[in-house]
Amino acid sequence: MRNLILAGLFFLTPLAAQAQTPAAVEHPLLHQLAGQVQPERMRADITTMVEFGTRHTLSETVSQTRGIGAARRWAEREFQAISAACGGCLEVVTPSDTVTNARVPTPTEVVNVVAVQRGTGDPNRVIIISGHLDSRVSDVMDFTSDAPGANDDASGVAAVFEAARILSQQSFDATLVYAVLSGEEQGLFGGKILADYATAQGWRVEANLNNDIVGNSEGQSGVRDTTRVRVFSEGTKTVETAQQAERRRYNGGEVDSSSRNLARFVDGMADRYLANFDVEMIYRTDRFGRGGDQVEMLRAGFPAVRISEGAENYDRQHQDLRVEDGVHYGDVIEGVDFDYLAQVTRLNIVTMAALANAPASPLGVTIEGAVKPDTTIKWQAVPGAVGYRVWWRSTTAPQWTHSRWAGDVTEIVLRGIVIDDWFFGVSAVSDDGYESPVVFPGPAGSFVSERPAPTPAP
Repeated sequence: MRNLILAGLFFLTPLAAQAQTPAAVEHPLLHQLAGQVQPERMRADITTMVEFGTRHTLSETVSQTRGIGAARRWAEREFQAISAACGGCLEVVTPSDTVTNARVPTPTEVVNVVAVQRGTGDPNRVIIISGHLDSRVSDVMDFTSDAPGANDDASGVAAVFEAARILSQQSFDATLVYAVLSGEEQGLFGGKILADYATAQGWRVEANLNNDIVGNSEGQSGVRDTTRVRVFSEGTKTVETAQQAERRRYNGGEVDSSSRNLARFVDGMADRYLANFDVEMIYRTDRFGRGGDQVEMLRAGFPAVRISEGAENYDRQHQDLRVEDGVHYGDVIEGVDFDYLAQVTRLNIVTMAALANAPASPLGVTIEGAVKPDTTIKWQAVPGAVGYRVWWRSTTAPQWTHSRWAGDVTEIVLRGIVIDDWFFGVSAVSDDGYESPVVFPGPAGSFVSERPAPTPAP
């Protein structure tokens, strides 16, 4: 049975009883969740964050009205209020670390504010949305000047809160985590603290959607584009070993890390559930020469992408508030397009809900077929899956294009499909038609870090 469909499509229920390939179907819940996003609620969030004056990592921590301390206490109160509205469904934690580096010359406590919505079926499988609370001006060491940080990155934090408000009213199989991070501008400290916390908790992080600079629609040229958002993803894994790299260089996988296939999943969500809004997949870990908190998640072996607006305006990033030659510099709230931010937030919400309702990504995917006319793909069963779909595409195609419904098995032989000519993958499908991201065979594509454990010190 062969079926050619676009990646990201979902299937009718009940699948377990169907002998033929399931047909594509919309999920009304995802449309409903997207429709609940309120731009004015996010405007209020960003207004509050801007009113703290500066949220620089080294800024005031005692004041109740100014600085990073006041901002993070406000964030904690917001999560507590959201939790109260869902009957205490969120556990609010504040993982922290005392850090120092060239941008933090004296030991400073960096505190994240994190809300955890436990999954009802597979709570150890975790989907994370994140944004960073701290802000800066032209001099990264200037912690006293006003640094509104309306777009970088109060916009990302506002998306996190809006996702929490909406998704906390539902229950999901997987755990959802809403993370407000600190210390990004001084060295990605918030991302490192989050990654360390996730590791210590034993979470199987299936996705980190890091939202950083997601609220502006007017580029440096003055041209406004409200129709696209960029999703950055690494091609080869940060944690890849030398042996894994050698295998990957020979057999392929340079564009099929778990993060890259997560980006393809996000792209499919936009195509299916958002009107006139497209994901532009960028085959880079981040903007050229720049970085975000998702980098630290990648260093821990977790699938992660950076979501950023389609057209940046650099006059509004990392700038002192000023006017020069008629040009207004500074990251002020007037630079935020709240309708555009709402679209980005909808994309995050439908992606998180789809991932959390789907089964876990298949484990142990392997492939065979050298010197044969057929290709054999094997995988391990995962909880909640009633069947699996095998995918393949041309080695130069950006998205998965061909698929075959395998059913409730853990092995399939693709007759007449030569292993040399295609890239392959497997996704898991639930009884109500939610589908996991596609997993490329071997360590190159696994959604679980396969790096070896560190050797104990003698």
